Order: sequence, then C-alpha cells, then structure tokens
Amino acid sequence: MKLWLLLGLLLLHGALEDVTGQHPPKNKRPKEQGENRIKPANKKVKPKTPKIKDRDSADATPKTQSIMIQVMDKGRFQKPAATLSLTAGQTVELRCKGSKIGWSYPAYLDTFKDSRLSVKQHERYGQLTLVNSTSADTGEFSCWGQVCNGYICRRDEAKTGSTYIFFTEKGELFVPSPSYFDVVYLNPDREAVVPCRVTVLSAKVTLHREFPAKEIPTNGTDIVYHVKRGFVYLQPHADQQGVVYCKAEAGGKSQISVKYQLLYVEVPSGPPSTTIVASSNKVQGGDDVSVLCTVLGEPDMEVEFRWIFPGQKDERPVTIQDTWRLIHRGLGHTTRISQSVIVVEDFETIDAGYYICTAQNPQGQTTVATTVEFS
Repeated sequence: MKLWLLLGLLLLHGALEDVTGQHPPKNKRPKEQGENRIKPANKKVKPKTPKIKDRDSADATPKTQSIMIQVMDKGRFQKPAATLSLTAGQTVELRCKGSKIGWSYPAYLDTFKDSRLSVKQHERYGQLTLVNSTSADTGEFSCWGQVCNGYICRRDEAKTGSTYIFFTEKGELFVPSPSYFDVVYLNPDREAVVPCRVTVLSAKVTLHREFPAKEIPTNGTDIVYHVKRGFVYLQPHADQQGVVYCKAEAGGKSQISVKYQLLYVEVPSGPPSTTIVASSNKVQGGDDVSVLCTVLGEPDMEVEFRWIFPGQKDERPVTIQDTWRLIHRGLGHTTRISQSVIVVEDFETIDAGYYICTAQNPQGQTTVATTVEFS
C-alpha cells in the first residue's frame, strides 16, 4: 500500500511540472548567445526605411533648392514658380542669394544693351531688375552661384534658380521677331527649331506649310511643340524643307507668326572641308599670283581663315580677301561656300615657297598648303 502511495505522489509531481512549465535546474537548457536579441533586432529593422528616405531627401535638397526669390509689392518676397505670367509694363525684380552670382536672361535684352535691364551684385545677393517690360522680354531668367579661385570662377550647380516669364501684351500672341522672315537650317544629325514662342501660356499653337497650304501635324515622333522653344524637328530630313509659319489662338483671337524658310543642309558637322589651289604653281618675276582657299560647310557655320606665306617675315605686302555665299547643290540641299584669297603682285624670289591656309570653325580646324615656285 505504501509503495502504491509513493508512486502516486511521484506521478502527481510530474504532472504539476508539465502544467507549470517548471523544470528542475539540472534539466535547464543553456541559452544560445544572442538568443534573447531576436525580437529587439526586428524592432530595429523597421525604422531603417524612413532613415534612408530622410538621408536621400537631405542629399537631394541642395540640388533642387532654388536660391532665387521674386520681390513683390510692399516689400514682400516669394519664390517664383517655374513659369510666371505677367502683364507687359510691369517691373520685375529678382534676387539670388550669394556673394557672387551669375545671370542669364533673354538674348534680346543683351543684343541691344537694353537700358531697361539692371544687374547688380550686393554683399549677400545678386539683383536683376527689368522695368517697362514688353512681350519681347518673354523667356528664361536664371541665376547661379559662382565658386572662384582667384580670377577663375566656375558655376556651382547646387546653388541655382530659374523662372520662365510670359509677358502678355495686347495684340501680341507671339514673341516679336526682329525680322519678317527667318531661315532655319535642317541638319540631319541634330534637332532644328522653328522658334515661334508665345506670350500666353494657354495659347493653342499650330504649325503650317505655306505651299501647298496645310497644317503640319506634330505627332511627337518627328515634330514636337515646346512652349519655351517652339516647334522642334527631332530628326530633320530633306522632305521637310520649304516655307512654314505658326498660328496661335487665345482668348478668341488668333495671330500668324513670321515666316520661316527651312533649308536642308548637305554637309555634316565637323572641322572645315578645305581645299587650296594657286592660279599658277610656277610664276615668272614681275607677274601676279593668287592662292585660293575654299571651305564647304553648313550654312550657318562661320569660318575663319589664317595665312602663312613666304614673304611674311619680310613684311611683303599682300592682299587677303574673305567671302562667303550659299549655294544649292541639287535636291534642295544648301551649302555654305567660304573662301579666302591671297594675292601677291609683282612676284619676286622671296615670294616662292609654301602658302599655308588654316580654316577654323567651332568644330575644329583644317590646314592645307600648296607651293608656288619662281620660274
């Protein structure tokens, strides 16, 4: 009987251990290192995402933060929007924070050295003021900080500001052009722009061909319209040449722009394609000789010529004349021919030797030479 009672007590003690989860110390499993840190580690992972965003946004702030402010009436200030619409005649004052500020504004104001525009540098900011504004002043106004080392300065891309201002004026839907007819060159290797810009942001603008008379569709593939630039030909080709104009409609009124002659360019971009030829390579004493240097290039690409000739060190008098003209070379292709001719009168022995012509354009330079001998 005692034996059965002892066994029952032992079984009851084991059941209580199962219910309470308590175990004798000798059976206690040792904890693995870091076992209790599992849950806290999960809690640390959660805030990582916002921390990364905060860091990214902080890094991006200098790149997007504008240093430009617009001075309003009664001494108020505000950051200008990407585009502004103002009535012609209003005064515009823009300021950009910095001890050395560079400015950019519509080329129209610079071309004519307009006295209505004032740009000043103060101790802590740069200031641009435009009075008696007109529709012709429509365009981009931008500023940037400058980092200087002595007399050499570079643009600080982290400190910039810009706004595009539309100056609306009665009877002027288009930004006025200095001429009634402009030429636009269609280069096969770069975009071409028909610069019919408007003064009203909401204006509907279409492109038209003069002959045969029709509207030219802007499908976003070949031609697109950009409110700040005009109609952009993305991949110009010869079939697009001809006379075109733009039509704008706004507020129940319509207006036609100036006309644009589109000319296709045959010669690709690059250093001048240059040739040189002498009127004679053997010249007798007392005769005259001329050496002609010729460049075929893009219609709007200016070329500069430089000469080296035998009598130069002796200050031999010569005549040098530079000319250029546009020529049509079939299929409507247009090329600019630029020429420089050097003329030597009363040829002498000191005039014999190499005549070297160097032609240069913004893409590079080419040097050619020919010899003229004393016969």
